[in-house]
Amino acid sequence: MNTLKTIVSWGWSPILITSLAVVGVIYEWEIWTVALVLGVILVIGLVVAVVRVKERRLELLLIRLRQLAGYFSRRFTGSSSLSIFAIIDTLFNVDNPQLWDWARACDMSERIFDTWCDSFISRLESDTRTGRFGVYLRSYLDELWLMNNHYYDFIQQFYEIAERVEIPPATRDQYNRFVVEYNTFVQNFRDNIAELKTVARTEIEPPSVKLASELSGVKSR
Repeated sequence: MNTLKTIVSWGWSPILITSLAVVGVIYEWEIWTVALVLGVILVIGLVVAVVRVKERRLELLLIRLRQLAGYFSRRFTGSSSLSIFAIIDTLFNVDNPQLWDWARACDMSERIFDTWCDSFISRLESDTRTGRFGVYLRSYLDELWLMNNHYYDFIQQFYEIAERVEIPPATRDQYNRFVVEYNTFVQNFRDNIAELKTVARTEIEPPSVKLASELSGVKSR
């Protein structure tokens, strides 16, 4: 049944053209009349096919965007050990009260950020179930981009601190492992944005999603 439906959906134009051509021959229609009708059907068929291909591609990109958002939420927020906030929490092991003050401020920010992220994922999944995700594509893309940019601010702040002061080797290693996985996410997000720009309107440019920098060497106080 699905195969028949696909054939009819995508092959209606050639089927109709062939049928009309046969009817035209049987009833001896004028050549120019047959050619005009068949030409119109062919053009309509091509336009419909192009639109359907574009819609299918957009659907796949929407699925990919949803997967990227879910991956970001699972791997880099909440209780994940790869969360930048989990890495920042390890700074409480460093004998530096100034770092503790900054880490405490980040802890408060984490709660707000996680709430934002949970709300975003909940709305995204809800609209996906109701089939409205495509309607809000641009809004969700913009929000994921904005969310990631705020998240990157914490990454950059941690990097700048870790470049100036000595941090535990375990924290340095944990951060560098995080960077490898985070940058893979960033590259996938950039690719998704670049492809979406070919089928949907968005002012976001792929390079605006920034890569994190790895730490190298051990800094002294």
